[in-house]
Amino acid sequence: MEKLKQEIKSLLGITLTPRQVNALETYEQELLACNARFNLTAIRDVEGIRTKHFLDSLSCLLVLREKPPTRLVDVGTGAGFPGIPLKIVLPAIHLTLVESVGKKADFCRQIINRLALDRVEVVQARAEELGHSPHHRELYNWAVARAVANLPTLVEYLLPLVHVGGAILAQKSESGPAETHSAERATHLLGGRLRQLRKVTLPGIAEERYLIVIDKVAATPPQYPRRVGIPAKKPIL
Repeated sequence: MEKLKQEIKSLLGITLTPRQVNALETYEQELLACNARFNLTAIRDVEGIRTKHFLDSLSCLLVLREKPPTRLVDVGTGAGFPGIPLKIVLPAIHLTLVESVGKKADFCRQIINRLALDRVEVVQARAEELGHSPHHRELYNWAVARAVANLPTLVEYLLPLVHVGGAILAQKSESGPAETHSAERATHLLGGRLRQLRKVTLPGIAEERYLIVIDKVAATPPQYPRRVGIPAKKPIL
């Protein structure tokens, strides 16, 4: 964990508190234990969890701190990434974790209880459903997602959830620039405007990583998102 602390300090300029370190250690132990029984994540070794889950999740802070989140929704969170590591470092945020797979949603609830995290909600639902709920539509100032869908589909999941003046953040691999280009029409149609495409280099990770930030500059038309499954099958191109 000392190596991870140094990497976070080097990448983000953040010094973790002992309480935050303890929380990440507990999270790691619970993830390793549950992964032995359930297929929560393909990453099953300690080094992979620390770099490809914890550090990668916290790299979102490179852009989130420019306009700090108050209400953040993490769509397709899986085992809680990037939302729970961000909550550990930014304890004041109101966090909603969205996950359609029951065992993954249950694991997130388990971690939240184990770490005694407050102002965190886990919603087991599809993003298309959430985008039409009055309890979630245009409620958040940030929506984030990692490895959920191609960007033209992802903007249809995320932009309906943030209010005008908010933003969405998509974590992408080397396909980031190409996906950003392919999502231009969907971004404009759904009320967004590209702000930033930021390359991120993580220690020990050869492949390129990108943070794509899209500002919400206009209300999303009420017919979006389309019904479950359509954004993935027929993305706006």
